[in-house]
Amino acid sequence: MVSGCSQKPRPKLDLAASKVTTIGVNAYLWRATLETLSFMPLLQTDSNGGVVVTDWYANPRNPGERMKLTVSILDQDLRADALRIAASRQTNQGGNWVDAPVQAATVQKLEDIILTKARDLRRQTVRG
Repeated sequence: MVSGCSQKPRPKLDLAASKVTTIGVNAYLWRATLETLSFMPLLQTDSNGGVVVTDWYANPRNPGERMKLTVSILDQDLRADALRIAASRQTNQGGNWVDAPVQAATVQKLEDIILTKARDLRRQTVRG
């Protein structure tokens, strides 16, 4: 018998590992982003670059305000710092759309929703 050769079983492949992807970014973050923003019209999606850009969206319950988002997935790992969201907000004043500040809590809440959904997707994949 050759030394160094053993019959130890190989570890099973974790199909839900953070870097499992056929796209340029973390697949769980990508899917979670698309699912979370599915109610908004999309202008651009780039799975290799990890960018999702929405068009302006006005909530039917608040038609005098609209939002536009750019989501960037920065890494192949499923980590909080792998996600960045830039939001623009406008309000309708006298028939003209005027830029308005976006509350930091709004962006933080969106990031939390996407990250939670991505973790849930990963958990579902692990369980099979």
